[in-house]
Amino acid sequence: MKLKIKRVYDKPAKEDGQRILVDRLWPRGLTKEKAAIDLWLKEIAPSTGLRKWFDHDPDKWNEFQKRYHQELKENKEQVQILNEQLKKGAATLVYGARDEQHNEALVLMEWLNARHSRLAEKIR
Repeated sequence: MKLKIKRVYDKPAKEDGQRILVDRLWPRGLTKEKAAIDLWLKEIAPSTGLRKWFDHDPDKWNEFQKRYHQELKENKEQVQILNEQLKKGAATLVYGARDEQHNEALVLMEWLNARHSRLAEKIR
């Protein structure tokens, strides 16, 4: 699985592959053309309540990750849609947050990578 993350405000590149927006809200000031989004999975993003609670506070990062993991476990339909898209080849999860160290795309990518690693272990 070739998966990366990138800020939606960074210039799109050919090597991005499929660009999947994983924010609940459309990024401010961007047109659809400039964002170059192939798929917007707003329902896979953290719930509005979790997003507002976290408020990009690094002190809440560990708890945010745990809560978002739980939401992902319960969001089987959206995770399945994302997994189907990822089977098509290289993809980049794009997000709008300024903080590149504490954002939902990072949590989602790590969660997906961990799940795929566990599945690969079971197959061996």
